[in-house]
Amino acid sequence: MTHPAPLPWLPYGRQMIDDDDIAAVTAALRADFLTTGPLVEAFEAAFAEAVGARHAVACANGTAALHLAMLALEVQAGEVVIAPSITFLATANCARYVGAEVVFADVDPDSGLMTPDTLAEALTRVGARRLRAVLPVHLRGDAADLPGLAALAGATGAVLVEDAPHALGTTMTFGNLAERVGDGRHSAMATFSFHPVKTIATGEGGMVTTNDAGLAKRLRVMRSHGMIRPAGADPWWYEMAEPGFNYRLPDILCALGLSQLAKLPRFTARRRALAKAYETELAPLAPLVHLAARPPWSDPVLHLMSVLIDFEAAGVTRRQVVEGLRERGVGSQVHYIPVHRQPYYRARYGELDLPGAERWYSRCLSLPLYPGMADEDVARVIKALGAVLG
Repeated sequence: MTHPAPLPWLPYGRQMIDDDDIAAVTAALRADFLTTGPLVEAFEAAFAEAVGARHAVACANGTAALHLAMLALEVQAGEVVIAPSITFLATANCARYVGAEVVFADVDPDSGLMTPDTLAEALTRVGARRLRAVLPVHLRGDAADLPGLAALAGATGAVLVEDAPHALGTTMTFGNLAERVGDGRHSAMATFSFHPVKTIATGEGGMVTTNDAGLAKRLRVMRSHGMIRPAGADPWWYEMAEPGFNYRLPDILCALGLSQLAKLPRFTARRRALAKAYETELAPLAPLVHLAARPPWSDPVLHLMSVLIDFEAAGVTRRQVVEGLRERGVGSQVHYIPVHRQPYYRARYGELDLPGAERWYSRCLSLPLYPGMADEDVARVIKALGAVLG
């Protein structure tokens, strides 16, 4: 008796590496520089052009990018950074790395995004402390309301730093002006990640974009131990005014980044096509399941296919859904556990009442989305989800 071959595993996200990517890395391995060579500047220049920023500074990973942003702004101990509770740990942790305190903002329960209203509420909890930065997260790839957030932050003397690892390629229209995430129209800096599940992959890697030449210079100094080489000094001479970090991105990974970045238009088109297919296939599962709310100004290149599920009405728990999907060869993930719930932050700041974050977390689930998916994979995912939900 023969059994049908099992269907291939569909993870919630994965890299797409082609032969030309491998060839690019191989060429870098054969070159003179494995790190701190010409491919770093080439990757930075290409990335800056891709997002429309004046400067791009490559670094070791997305967390390093956030940490460097805090160092570039010279955020001090005891000052405040506001971050949404629905995000990865690094958005809040980067403030603690420099001794700053975190005030968690609530989010819209249907989009998961920080809004001007939730930021305004968070501002009431800053007190007499100095607010240095607000870190909106472009969750799953949808852009936050940058003009509205920037206006509120600017009124306090703070700046925006966009946490944008999910949103490479996302465009926005505020008023009649077309913009790109990372172009720096509303923020001091934007940070990106090239983790394998992101839109382009370098294995690990990050980037900070800015239009401020002074910030770009400081980012580069702080990513390389804080070293500077004074003009006219002996060729071997360097000085360190303050300790920095070894957050450099090697040429090998920049070679992969350049190869991947050249495919951004193809990756963008494929992710948008898959998102549209999900929108169609999910319709029969309403009202138990629906897509995360899309702000009207956002035209995203989705990193995550976030759906909101009424688990109580379906009569199943999220764990049962996750395990049921896994049994059918479909991966999923939760983005994210509210950061204010983490033991470290609960011990530091006590219990917080952020109902939007709790409402989002109680319903969210990320389904497979990556350029290597076939058209029929979307229908397969939704069929599996429908079966699990009964």
